Amino acid sequence: MGKVLVVAEKPSVARDYAKVLGCKTKKNGYIDGDEYMITWALGHLVTLAEPHHYDEKYKSWRTDDLPIKPAQVKLRVNRKTSSQFNIVKKLMNDKSVEYIICGTDSGREGELIFRYIYHHAKCKKPIKRLWISSMTDIAIKRGFDNIEDGQKYDTLYYSAKCRSEADWLVGMNASRAFTLKYNTLLSIGRVQTPTLAIIVERHHEIENFKPEDYFELDADFGEYKGTWIDKDNNKKIKTQAEATRLMEKIHYGTGVVASVEKKNKKTPPPLLYDLTELQRDANKKYGYSAKKTLSIAQDLYEKRKLLTYPRTDSRYITDDMKDTVRETLYKLNRQPFTPLLKQIKELKFTKRIVNNKKVTDHHAIIPTNVTPQLEGLNKDEFQIYMLVAARLIEAFYPHYQEEATEIITMVNDESFVTKGKHISDLGFKEVKKVLLNEVPKEADELPLIQVDETYEVKNAIINKKQTKPPKTYTEASLLSAMEHAGKFVEDEAIKEKLKEMGLGTPATRASIIERLIHVGYITRKGKTLIPTEKGIKLVSALPPQIKTPEMTGKWERGLKRIHDGTMAPDKFMDSINRYVDYLVGHAANEKTTIVFPMQPGKKKRSTGKKTFGKCPLCEYGSVYENTKAYYCDHWKQGCSLTIWKDVLEKYGVKLENELMRTLLSDKKIAGYDMYLPQTGEKCKADIVLDEKGQVKLLNVVRVAV
Repeated sequence: MGKVLVVAEKPSVARDYAKVLGCKTKKNGYIDGDEYMITWALGHLVTLAEPHHYDEKYKSWRTDDLPIKPAQVKLRVNRKTSSQFNIVKKLMNDKSVEYIICGTDSGREGELIFRYIYHHAKCKKPIKRLWISSMTDIAIKRGFDNIEDGQKYDTLYYSAKCRSEADWLVGMNASRAFTLKYNTLLSIGRVQTPTLAIIVERHHEIENFKPEDYFELDADFGEYKGTWIDKDNNKKIKTQAEATRLMEKIHYGTGVVASVEKKNKKTPPPLLYDLTELQRDANKKYGYSAKKTLSIAQDLYEKRKLLTYPRTDSRYITDDMKDTVRETLYKLNRQPFTPLLKQIKELKFTKRIVNNKKVTDHHAIIPTNVTPQLEGLNKDEFQIYMLVAARLIEAFYPHYQEEATEIITMVNDESFVTKGKHISDLGFKEVKKVLLNEVPKEADELPLIQVDETYEVKNAIINKKQTKPPKTYTEASLLSAMEHAGKFVEDEAIKEKLKEMGLGTPATRASIIERLIHVGYITRKGKTLIPTEKGIKLVSALPPQIKTPEMTGKWERGLKRIHDGTMAPDKFMDSINRYVDYLVGHAANEKTTIVFPMQPGKKKRSTGKKTFGKCPLCEYGSVYENTKAYYCDHWKQGCSLTIWKDVLEKYGVKLENELMRTLLSDKKIAGYDMYLPQTGEKCKADIVLDEKGQVKLLNVVRVAV
């Protein structure tokens, strides 16, 4: 019987497999054992070929060459890691290897990484699949004991392959088409572009927001206070005059308690973490970027073995995991968790914890059944681990309960509302109070008030307020918007699909945000994400089809159907090819007046001429001269700056180079000597270059001879 080759995604994971499988002999690019050989990828060893690999002419970007749609998609080896690919290829095709186990990450992209290597190595041997959600020795052993037939994951691979090729076709063609149209490098993508559009739309909402004044009227009844409301429970009073009228009506009046309503409110513990929810909480609490949170969680999964697989979109576990969770909580029974675990009388696995139907590739992120050595974690690892551990313990705690009280007091037929609450059971919030120092907001305790009691109005105050614009996106709120992108589309079927999938996946959302920053479309300002002018202009330049989440929703619906085996991959790719044709056609034919800023650091082709300074009109280009005028080198992008050299000639002034340089840098030259054109008298004037690129004279004063 031959050997079994296991292909891991990373060397560190290969070492973990080797430890469990008893492979101890380290060789060049793999670890050998009696029964198994363990090798690894280094990320994407094999990727899709670039356009110039099909034809050298594509090295130059030309509109006439678009769209680029290869009849047969080619793969190529990543040059930086080609030596490792050659090792894996040799092992795959070695006569001693009976079959191969795909041990890459258990998900769509992990499947793609392996299959691309397998196909490019021209391997024909049988494939098995290792599918695990934890990197503990026990979980790895259990996974190898229950190895699956690789064919079971064929549709997952087809879905991943279609996603990869579609992203390549759309991104490459659209980026080239719109870059050529606007003469500036533009990056366009299926997920990054609608994500950018969401940020830009919020930016416009904030910029265009016009605050409106409104007023609220508060009455002091001595024992408590109330706020005026109308019959629809609205507190806002539109005008100062109306607020003053109401204040005069109730001032020094007597309030009669019309109703006292008490309600017991119960809040259940939050669901377990998926990656997006963990990233949101880490951003809110610690200011971590989504990328940083994923990196920390990945280390806790791979290196520390303390968390289960983090790249998950599920917030539940399955029935067969109950014993594992019991063991995990047993291993957590140490400080600082012990006092909290002692309060759990019984482990009740409710429907908010266990739901087989809502677990697809991976279950929620939970601690592994390994005793945590917290003192060995760095600060970042400790904080993320404590978030996840707290969330699991919370799941078995009782509801948070509070008694909410609402009092309605009538004064001369006007209603005043008073709200308060009393915390009757801290419930699950006790966990974060102890572990994360999160103290619940203090309750607004009210005195004991009875219906029909009367209270004099001691004082009345009018508070002037303003409506507020929407808040700028933080990474936490943007992740929520990406996850719930269905609210941005009208098509109900797409809305439903996006409810399930959102923009991107939990594993890719962090990289999408980082990509938008890298290409200069957005910037971080503290915790907030602000679109740049380039990002804003890109969104205005693109057709709606590529900047709304609707197209991504259609893609994800198609990819899900491919995974389910209900759609042929060719049908999906046919629709992508039609979409590419549309985008290229739109870029070629749509008329526009949009001018993009020159990207920072872009080197212009040398003309041998020296620039005189920055263009005052478009603020992106540089000013040069010809025989008659000074002009902006952004004229191809639409800048119309022209400053004629004879503009001051009638004042006896020649607009020469040094004068132009000073005007461009200082915008003003004060008290310049010249002559009045009508009389020839000497005078002094300020030469000014305004924001429209016009040269003007100000403060003209005759000079006495």
